[in-house]
Amino acid sequence: MILSLMSLMYLVTYMDRGNISVAAPQIAHQFGLNATEMGIVFSAFVWTYAIGQVPSGWFGDRFGPRTVLTVVMVWWAIASGSTGLAVGFASLLAARLVLGLGEAGAIPVATRGMQLWFPKSERGRIQGISNGATRLAVAITPLVAVGIMSAFGWRSIFYIFGSLGVIWAIAFHWIYRNRPEEHKRVNRAELAYIRGIQAYGTMVQRDAPTRPKTPWKIILGSPNMWFMMIAYGCYFFGTYFFLSWYPTYLEVSRHFSLKSLGFVASIPLLVAVVGNVAGGTLSDWVYRTTGRLKFSRRVVAAPAMLIAGVFLIPTGLSQSPWAAVLCLALSFFFLDMVFGPSWAVAMDVGGEFSGTVSSIMNLAGAIGASASPILFGFFVQRGSWVVPFLVTAGLLACGALVWAFLIDPEKSVVGETRQTTETAAPKQES
Repeated sequence: MILSLMSLMYLVTYMDRGNISVAAPQIAHQFGLNATEMGIVFSAFVWTYAIGQVPSGWFGDRFGPRTVLTVVMVWWAIASGSTGLAVGFASLLAARLVLGLGEAGAIPVATRGMQLWFPKSERGRIQGISNGATRLAVAITPLVAVGIMSAFGWRSIFYIFGSLGVIWAIAFHWIYRNRPEEHKRVNRAELAYIRGIQAYGTMVQRDAPTRPKTPWKIILGSPNMWFMMIAYGCYFFGTYFFLSWYPTYLEVSRHFSLKSLGFVASIPLLVAVVGNVAGGTLSDWVYRTTGRLKFSRRVVAAPAMLIAGVFLIPTGLSQSPWAAVLCLALSFFFLDMVFGPSWAVAMDVGGEFSGTVSSIMNLAGAIGASASPILFGFFVQRGSWVVPFLVTAGLLACGALVWAFLIDPEKSVVGETRQTTETAAPKQES
């Protein structure tokens, strides 16, 4: 039930952030925006998304996922709806900035929320499943958004999608609890499994322990933290194309019709859903089989990232539209195999500060993502769709090397003493 809730949240957030890619050609035409200006609009979301990462991750650790996720979901639902009220470049840019700030806490705080509810041996799989929902969202968004846009205009897309966030926030606050101990449907056997112990005593409500100060100096001074940031920045750079220029690329460069756009655009995204689940599940299976945590995360992430980059080369060079779509689908499949191990590592090395640690990692990802649409826009305006694909392939190769030789899931980034308290709960809500 908890995993379903979190996956549904991931679905809604990516529908809210990705719907503008479908409406982009109509928005650009109505407001008279060129490719570079649309690139800036795409990137604006990521600027404030990056700024809000660390504060929101810290809030999730400090005050608990239940309150924080409820607040930010309502925030970004309102921001998404306000995008439909834009009257020009400035107001459109402002709406995207507000949306990015609201969505900043979603995945880091959800990571802390799931870390409290799932054992280490399932972390890759649950991250793969939940992120698979984001790819499903991006896959179905063109199908749904094109239908809404055809019937009611592009502004209605943002009104309808924004309303979904409010509905989720109400359901989440009613169902979720910060600790399994607080939930009436959790029994002793389930709690023992979650905590990774053989038996659990009487289910007694305990006060949450005193929250220790976040060890910022240790976290930011950890080479392992920086390696995670570099690798995730490369990963997010590669994926953000699908949330920004991808529908425009299909329509303008590959000349797919608007009628076929929804179906064609969904192909790599649906394949990526499988890649997410496969990567996380495979990493967990290797860990359970070998007992080697470092090996289990690296053996999936490093090769997958490298192969994803390789498939981008024929994507850019192929003359066949369908061959390009096939290569993009294969690239995205392997690239999204990296997500589950990435966020599982944030849980592994972050312990009770996994919200903060994952937010720092995601901040680096957001920086990489913000550069992607600007790079594509710069070269597209100069007549080339090939160069940005080649640059992306090179960055993914660099990320694969970092994964293969530098990231260590067995080395805490918050200090060894913190690893023993990773299941400590956030302070009780008032």
